[in-house]
Amino acid sequence: MTETVPRVKLPPPFPDHTQLPESDGTFVKNFQEHPQSIILTDSIGEILQQRHPDGQYAIGQDCGIYWRETDPPEKGAEAPDWFYVPNIPPQLDGKIRRSYVVWREHIAPLIALEFASGNGDEERDKTPLSLSTQGEVTKPGKFWVYEQIIRIPYYGIYQINNGSLEVYTLISGFYQKLTPNERGHYYISPLGVELGLWQGSYQNQTQLWLRWWDEEGNLLLIGDERAVLERERAEQERQRAEQERQRAEQAESIVEQERQRTQAALARAARLAEQLRAAGIDPDLDDTV
Repeated sequence: MTETVPRVKLPPPFPDHTQLPESDGTFVKNFQEHPQSIILTDSIGEILQQRHPDGQYAIGQDCGIYWRETDPPEKGAEAPDWFYVPNIPPQLDGKIRRSYVVWREHIAPLIALEFASGNGDEERDKTPLSLSTQGEVTKPGKFWVYEQIIRIPYYGIYQINNGSLEVYTLISGFYQKLTPNERGHYYISPLGVELGLWQGSYQNQTQLWLRWWDEEGNLLLIGDERAVLERERAEQERQRAEQERQRAEQAESIVEQERQRTQAALARAARLAEQLRAAGIDPDLDDTV
Protein backbone atom coordinates (compact mmCIF):
# COMPACT_ATOMS: atom_id res chain seq x y z
CA MET A 1 0.00 0.00 0.00
CA THR A 2 1.42 3.40 -1.04
CA GLU A 3 1.53 5.96 1.70
CA THR A 4 0.09 9.32 0.73
CA VAL A 5 2.42 12.17 1.53
CA PRO A 6 0.48 15.21 2.68
CA ARG A 7 0.99 18.24 0.45
CA VAL A 8 2.47 21.22 2.18
CA LYS A 9 1.05 24.56 1.11
CA LEU A 10 3.96 26.92 0.72
CA PRO A 11 3.56 30.64 1.37
CA PRO A 12 3.76 32.82 -1.71
CA PRO A 13 7.22 34.17 -2.49
CA PHE A 14 8.05 37.70 -1.44
CA PRO A 15 6.90 40.10 -4.16
CA ASP A 16 9.42 42.14 -6.11
CA HIS A 17 9.33 45.69 -7.49
CA THR A 18 7.24 44.65 -10.50
CA GLN A 19 4.48 43.20 -8.30
CA LEU A 20 4.13 46.01 -5.80
CA PRO A 21 2.17 49.25 -6.32
CA GLU A 22 4.24 52.13 -7.64
CA SER A 23 1.87 54.79 -6.25
CA ASP A 24 -0.20 55.24 -3.12
CA GLY A 25 -2.65 57.48 -4.93
CA THR A 26 -1.72 60.68 -3.11
CA PHE A 27 -1.07 63.99 -4.79
CA VAL A 28 2.25 65.80 -4.88
CA LYS A 29 1.69 68.43 -2.21
CA ASN A 30 3.13 71.51 -3.95
CA PHE A 31 4.61 72.80 -7.20
CA GLN A 32 8.15 72.89 -5.80
CA GLU A 33 8.60 69.18 -5.07
CA HIS A 34 9.17 68.03 -8.65
CA PRO A 35 11.74 70.70 -9.67
CA GLN A 36 13.38 70.36 -6.24
CA SER A 37 14.06 66.68 -6.93
CA ILE A 38 15.37 67.46 -10.41
CA ILE A 39 17.84 70.11 -9.24
CA LEU A 40 19.27 67.70 -6.63
CA THR A 41 19.66 64.87 -9.14
CA ASP A 42 21.04 67.02 -11.94
CA SER A 43 23.69 68.74 -9.84
CA ILE A 44 25.08 65.64 -8.10
CA GLY A 45 25.28 63.52 -11.25
CA GLU A 46 28.98 64.12 -11.93
CA ILE A 47 29.91 63.28 -8.31
CA LEU A 48 28.01 59.99 -8.45
CA GLN A 49 29.50 59.09 -11.82
CA GLN A 50 32.98 59.62 -10.39
CA ARG A 51 32.15 57.43 -7.38
CA HIS A 52 30.41 54.80 -9.50
CA PRO A 53 32.28 54.52 -12.82
CA ASP A 54 30.48 51.20 -13.31
CA GLY A 55 27.11 53.02 -13.10
CA GLN A 56 25.96 50.95 -10.13
CA TYR A 57 23.73 53.37 -8.23
CA ALA A 58 20.12 54.50 -8.26
CA ILE A 59 18.21 57.64 -7.35
CA GLY A 60 14.57 57.54 -6.31
CA GLN A 61 12.22 60.52 -6.47
CA ASP A 62 8.96 60.03 -4.60
CA CYS A 63 9.32 56.25 -5.11
CA GLY A 64 8.22 53.65 -2.61
CA ILE A 65 10.72 51.89 -0.35
CA TYR A 66 9.04 48.65 0.70
CA TRP A 67 10.26 47.46 4.09
CA ARG A 68 7.52 44.95 5.14
CA GLU A 69 4.69 42.98 3.58
CA THR A 70 1.23 44.33 4.34
CA ASP A 71 -2.27 44.26 2.97
CA PRO A 72 -2.66 46.53 1.13
CA PRO A 73 1.03 46.53 0.13
CA GLU A 74 1.50 50.32 0.14
CA LYS A 75 1.01 50.37 3.93
CA GLY A 76 4.39 48.67 4.18
CA ALA A 77 6.21 51.35 2.22
CA GLU A 78 7.58 54.83 2.70
CA ALA A 79 8.22 57.15 -0.23
CA PRO A 80 10.98 59.71 0.42
CA ASP A 81 10.84 62.69 -1.88
CA TRP A 82 14.47 62.00 -2.88
CA PHE A 83 16.89 59.22 -2.01
CA TYR A 84 20.14 57.71 -3.27
CA VAL A 85 21.19 54.06 -3.04
CA PRO A 86 24.83 53.15 -3.77
CA ASN A 87 26.13 49.95 -5.35
CA ILE A 88 22.93 48.70 -6.97
CA PRO A 89 22.04 48.54 -10.67
CA PRO A 90 19.84 51.37 -11.96
CA GLN A 91 17.64 48.71 -13.56
CA LEU A 92 16.70 45.35 -12.05
CA ASP A 93 16.60 42.22 -14.21
CA GLY A 94 16.54 44.47 -17.25
CA LYS A 95 13.42 46.29 -16.06
CA ILE A 96 12.94 49.91 -15.01
CA ARG A 97 12.66 50.16 -11.25
CA ARG A 98 9.13 50.88 -10.04
CA SER A 99 10.01 50.82 -6.36
CA TYR A 100 12.79 49.74 -4.01
CA VAL A 101 12.22 46.50 -2.11
CA VAL A 102 14.48 46.29 0.94
CA TRP A 103 13.91 42.59 1.60
CA ARG A 104 15.19 41.72 -1.87
CA GLU A 105 18.27 43.96 -2.11
CA HIS A 106 19.37 44.39 1.52
CA ILE A 107 21.15 47.71 0.87
CA ALA A 108 19.78 50.78 2.59
CA PRO A 109 19.74 54.14 0.83
CA LEU A 110 22.66 56.29 1.94
CA ILE A 111 20.51 59.41 2.23
CA ALA A 112 16.80 60.20 2.13
CA LEU A 113 15.31 63.69 1.89
CA GLU A 114 11.79 64.82 2.64
CA PHE A 115 10.30 68.11 1.42
CA ALA A 116 7.78 68.92 4.13
CA SER A 117 4.85 71.09 3.05
CA GLY A 118 3.60 71.36 6.63
CA ASN A 119 5.45 71.87 9.90
CA GLY A 120 7.50 68.66 9.59
CA ASP A 121 5.62 66.70 12.28
CA GLU A 122 4.88 63.86 9.85
CA GLU A 123 8.54 63.64 8.84
CA ARG A 124 9.67 63.66 12.50
CA ASP A 125 7.12 61.08 13.64
CA LYS A 126 8.91 58.52 15.87
CA THR A 127 5.86 56.34 16.55
CA PRO A 128 7.09 52.70 16.65
CA LEU A 129 5.41 49.73 15.04
CA SER A 130 2.88 48.29 17.52
CA LEU A 131 -0.44 46.50 17.93
CA SER A 132 -3.61 48.43 18.67
CA THR A 133 -6.07 47.34 21.37
CA GLN A 134 -8.03 45.62 18.57
CA GLY A 135 -4.96 43.61 17.59
CA GLU A 136 -4.29 45.60 14.44
CA VAL A 137 -0.82 46.76 13.49
CA THR A 138 -0.63 50.54 13.76
CA LYS A 139 1.26 52.46 11.11
CA PRO A 140 4.66 53.55 12.46
CA GLY A 141 6.10 57.03 12.00
CA LYS A 142 8.32 57.83 9.04
CA PHE A 143 11.25 58.93 11.22
CA TRP A 144 11.11 55.64 13.16
CA VAL A 145 11.00 53.53 9.99
CA TYR A 146 14.01 55.29 8.46
CA GLU A 147 15.93 55.08 11.74
CA GLN A 148 15.05 51.65 13.13
CA ILE A 149 14.00 49.52 10.15
CA ILE A 150 15.53 50.74 6.90
CA ARG A 151 18.41 52.36 8.81
CA ILE A 152 19.22 55.13 6.36
CA PRO A 153 22.54 56.74 7.44
CA TYR A 154 21.50 60.32 6.55
CA TYR A 155 18.01 61.80 6.75
CA GLY A 156 17.14 65.37 5.84
CA ILE A 157 13.90 67.29 6.39
CA TYR A 158 13.40 70.50 4.42
CA GLN A 159 10.41 72.61 5.44
CA ILE A 160 9.42 74.43 2.28
CA ASN A 161 7.05 76.90 3.94
CA ASN A 162 9.71 78.47 6.21
CA GLY A 163 12.93 77.50 4.45
CA SER A 164 14.43 75.49 7.32
CA LEU A 165 16.59 72.41 6.97
CA GLU A 166 17.55 69.78 9.52
CA VAL A 167 19.78 66.77 8.85
CA TYR A 168 20.21 63.65 10.97
CA THR A 169 22.79 60.90 10.91
CA LEU A 170 22.74 57.43 12.46
CA ILE A 171 25.02 57.16 15.49
CA SER A 172 24.90 53.97 17.58
CA GLY A 173 21.57 53.04 16.03
CA PHE A 174 19.77 56.35 16.58
CA TYR A 175 19.44 59.56 14.64
CA GLN A 176 21.47 62.47 15.96
CA LYS A 177 20.83 65.96 14.62
CA LEU A 178 23.84 67.41 12.80
CA THR A 179 25.18 70.92 13.34
CA PRO A 180 25.74 72.97 10.17
CA ASN A 181 29.24 74.18 9.34
CA GLU A 182 30.38 77.80 9.02
CA ARG A 183 28.70 78.01 5.60
CA GLY A 184 25.40 76.80 7.03
CA HIS A 185 25.78 73.48 5.19
CA TYR A 186 25.64 69.86 6.36
CA TYR A 187 28.56 67.64 5.41
CA ILE A 188 27.61 64.25 3.94
CA SER A 189 30.98 62.60 4.39
CA PRO A 190 30.49 59.37 2.33
CA LEU A 191 29.75 61.54 -0.72
CA GLY A 192 32.23 64.30 0.03
CA VAL A 193 29.54 66.93 -0.49
CA GLU A 194 27.63 69.48 1.56
CA LEU A 195 23.87 69.91 1.65
CA GLY A 196 22.36 73.34 2.17
CA LEU A 197 19.93 75.99 0.98
CA TRP A 198 20.41 78.28 -2.04
CA GLN A 199 18.36 81.34 -2.93
CA GLY A 200 17.83 81.60 -6.65
CA SER A 201 15.62 81.04 -9.68
CA TYR A 202 14.97 77.63 -11.19
CA GLN A 203 12.22 76.59 -13.61
CA ASN A 204 10.43 79.92 -13.29
CA GLN A 205 10.43 79.82 -9.47
CA THR A 206 12.58 82.11 -7.34
CA GLN A 207 12.93 80.87 -3.78
CA LEU A 208 15.10 78.74 -1.49
CA TRP A 209 16.23 75.46 -2.99
CA LEU A 210 17.90 72.45 -1.41
CA ARG A 211 21.26 72.04 -3.16
CA TRP A 212 24.72 70.45 -3.04
CA TRP A 213 28.18 72.02 -2.62
CA ASP A 214 31.61 70.41 -2.79
CA GLU A 215 33.97 70.20 0.18
CA GLU A 216 35.46 73.62 -0.63
CA GLY A 217 32.05 75.24 -0.64
CA ASN A 218 31.65 75.49 -4.42
CA LEU A 219 28.09 75.10 -5.63
CA LEU A 220 27.54 71.96 -7.73
CA LEU A 221 25.99 73.23 -10.93
CA ILE A 222 23.05 71.89 -12.90
CA GLY A 223 23.23 71.40 -16.66
CA ASP A 224 21.86 74.83 -17.56
CA GLU A 225 24.30 76.54 -15.20
CA ARG A 226 27.21 74.54 -16.60
CA ALA A 227 26.17 75.54 -20.13
CA VAL A 228 26.02 79.23 -19.14
CA LEU A 229 29.44 78.92 -17.46
CA GLU A 230 30.89 77.29 -20.58
CA ARG A 231 29.48 80.08 -22.75
CA GLU A 232 30.98 82.68 -20.41
CA ARG A 233 34.34 80.90 -20.49
CA ALA A 234 34.19 80.68 -24.29
CA GLU A 235 33.38 84.40 -24.51
CA GLN A 236 36.24 85.23 -22.13
CA GLU A 237 38.57 83.09 -24.23
CA ARG A 238 37.35 84.86 -27.39
CA GLN A 239 37.98 88.23 -25.76
CA ARG A 240 41.47 87.13 -24.64
CA ALA A 241 42.25 85.92 -28.17
CA GLU A 242 40.99 89.23 -29.60
CA GLN A 243 43.16 91.17 -27.15
CA GLU A 244 46.17 89.04 -28.11
CA ARG A 245 45.44 89.67 -31.80
CA GLN A 246 45.20 93.42 -31.17
CA ARG A 247 48.46 93.39 -29.17
CA ALA A 248 50.16 91.44 -31.99
CA GLU A 249 48.87 93.96 -34.52
CA GLN A 250 50.11 96.84 -32.37
CA ALA A 251 53.54 95.16 -32.11
CA GLU A 252 53.64 94.66 -35.87
CA SER A 253 52.64 98.30 -36.35
CA ILE A 254 55.47 99.47 -34.08
CA VAL A 255 57.97 97.30 -35.98
CA GLU A 256 56.69 98.70 -39.29
CA GLN A 257 56.95 102.26 -37.99
CA GLU A 258 60.54 101.62 -36.88
CA ARG A 259 61.35 100.10 -40.29
CA GLN A 260 59.88 103.12 -42.05
CA ARG A 261 61.81 105.54 -39.80
CA THR A 262 65.02 103.64 -40.52
CA GLN A 263 64.36 103.74 -44.25
CA ALA A 264 63.58 107.47 -44.07
CA ALA A 265 66.82 108.12 -42.17
CA LEU A 266 68.80 106.13 -44.73
CA ALA A 267 67.13 108.04 -47.57
CA ARG A 268 67.98 111.37 -45.92
CA ALA A 269 71.57 110.29 -45.46
CA ALA A 270 71.81 109.25 -49.11
CA ARG A 271 70.42 112.58 -50.31
CA LEU A 272 72.84 114.47 -48.07
CA ALA A 273 75.73 112.47 -49.48
CA GLU A 274 74.66 113.30 -53.04
CA GLN A 275 74.42 116.98 -52.15
CA LEU A 276 77.93 116.90 -50.67
CA ARG A 277 79.33 115.21 -53.76
CA ALA A 278 77.60 117.80 -55.95
CA ALA A 279 79.36 120.50 -53.90
CA GLY A 280 82.73 118.76 -54.46
CA ILE A 281 82.90 117.27 -51.02
CA ASP A 282 83.57 113.56 -50.63
CA PRO A 283 81.28 112.46 -47.77
CA ASP A 284 83.34 109.28 -47.38
CA LEU A 285 86.54 111.18 -46.37
CA ASP A 286 87.42 111.18 -42.67
CA ASP A 287 87.77 114.91 -41.75
CA THR A 288 89.63 114.05 -38.60
CA VAL A 289 92.82 113.34 -40.51
